[in-house]
Amino acid sequence: MALPTVAIVGRPNVGKSTLFNRIAGERISIVEDVEGVTRDRIYTTADWLNRKFSIIDTGGIDDVDAPFMEQIKHQADIAMTEADVIVFVVSGKEGVTDADEYVARILYKTNKPVILAVNKVDNPEMRSEIYDFYSLGLGDPYPVSSVHGIGTGDVLDAIVDNLPTEEAEENPDIIKFSLIGRPNVGKSSLINAILGEDRVIASPIAGTTRDAIDTSFTDSEGQEYIMIDTAGLRKSGKVYENTEKYSVMRSMRAIDRSDVVLLVINAEEGIREYDKRIAGFAHEAGKGLIIVVNKWDTLEKDNHTVSQWEADIRDNFQFLSYAPIIFVSAVTKQRLHKLPELIKRISESQNTRIPSAVLNDVIMDAVAINPTPTDKGKRLKIFYATQVAIKPPTFVVFVNEEELMHFSYMRFLENQIRAAFKFEGTPIHLIARKRQ
Repeated sequence: MALPTVAIVGRPNVGKSTLFNRIAGERISIVEDVEGVTRDRIYTTADWLNRKFSIIDTGGIDDVDAPFMEQIKHQADIAMTEADVIVFVVSGKEGVTDADEYVARILYKTNKPVILAVNKVDNPEMRSEIYDFYSLGLGDPYPVSSVHGIGTGDVLDAIVDNLPTEEAEENPDIIKFSLIGRPNVGKSSLINAILGEDRVIASPIAGTTRDAIDTSFTDSEGQEYIMIDTAGLRKSGKVYENTEKYSVMRSMRAIDRSDVVLLVINAEEGIREYDKRIAGFAHEAGKGLIIVVNKWDTLEKDNHTVSQWEADIRDNFQFLSYAPIIFVSAVTKQRLHKLPELIKRISESQNTRIPSAVLNDVIMDAVAINPTPTDKGKRLKIFYATQVAIKPPTFVVFVNEEELMHFSYMRFLENQIRAAFKFEGTPIHLIARKRQ
């Protein structure tokens, strides 16, 4: 089920990113010490009062030469399109500005909940100055100091009060997958080719995103799939074609709703930084992942082409060592028949549960092969391990001291678990916890 989305908008230098980081808190963290996992603070998940939601920082003007008002309008346009709730940040130190009024007029027409956060209200004396912001016509202003954390709880309360009602869980037997990637890598062509090749029943169904259409189909063995269209309706204007944050936002919403993500790479263009960026999002979200190299028919190949491509992909996506690679062509339909079965296998890996007794046999064998490390004369002791979740498979390893579990040893244990149980195409999470 897709998480609701909260967008933070406003003119420059009002503290949007500070508020974003304050709300996100410690949830933005490096969990993999491997080069290639790109972490971008414009998009993350947060929770408050047991409600989880995605939060987007649309702030910042990247091109200082761009028209000032036009850039602000771009931010508001993105928020209007994608967000369930909009947090409009203004500065209490500067009062109401023309730019604030400009954004307010745009947001007033959205028919979406808008929360007005007056930032930089760092002391009680400044609270009396926030009433001017009623003139924006967006309801009660919330005084906030993002730097000190004052008032952010009230903003979060307002966010949760305005989030859409949680929907019923979808059928867990249906596998949901999406194709993500840069423009012009051939996602739409692949979607059409997959449906033409493998469908038994196909029907358009309304997606949970505002303007995307999902497609349901059933393979020859009766397995149902929902293919999530990341393209949606094409908006007019260069803002949507050139705003990278908008593309990331759409990809993240698709990733959030998917069980398995197909990262599509254009064989004609090779690997780009954007590919690594969104692959990192899918990896951190714990989704199953397949690397799909499209337009394979356009390359001149020899006996070494496949191995060279595989080596290049593994070098650029070191954090995706578990992800299978498949070379396809939407035009010739080369290897497309293999995709549904591969997606199904990865979904099974995502849902795999390992009995504790079998898991602990593997852990103990791993310790016998490579004894636990010591630090300052104290040795790490592993008492037992158990699986606590699926999608992705998550394991808790109970130890004497969490600090003694070095990242490299955790990676060793992960490799041993993978060797024993395969877990094709899915990340697995290991958590060290002190035994009470």
